[in-house]
Amino acid sequence: MTTITTNTAWDAKAAPPVNTNTFIDKWNQFMESQADRITLWFLVSLVFQGVFFLPVPAALIYYAGAPIAVLFITLTLFFANIIAGMGGAGIKTLLWLFASSVAIHLLMILAFVLF
Repeated sequence: MTTITTNTAWDAKAAPPVNTNTFIDKWNQFMESQADRITLWFLVSLVFQGVFFLPVPAALIYYAGAPIAVLFITLTLFFANIIAGMGGAGIKTLLWLFASSVAIHLLMILAFVLF
């Protein structure tokens, strides 16, 4: 039994190369490579946030006149990281929460100190 094969123009074209040099692709590769270190990233996230970001609302509210919402945002992000880490979330969830927490806190600091 033979199969019929046709060689049309669209069959002969190769697929365009996929660009894997974007920031998101590199970030995903990094997250996947850290899967065996999930407990370490959970502890690093908690220590980093506990030392650097939990005092931020006090400083911003007292010195920069920030609203009380800064405190709620900080505590929400901190407890979201705790719940995700202790609840068994994956490495991608933990690292995205940690990265977004860092970005949000830096934006809050810049917004209330500079403006």
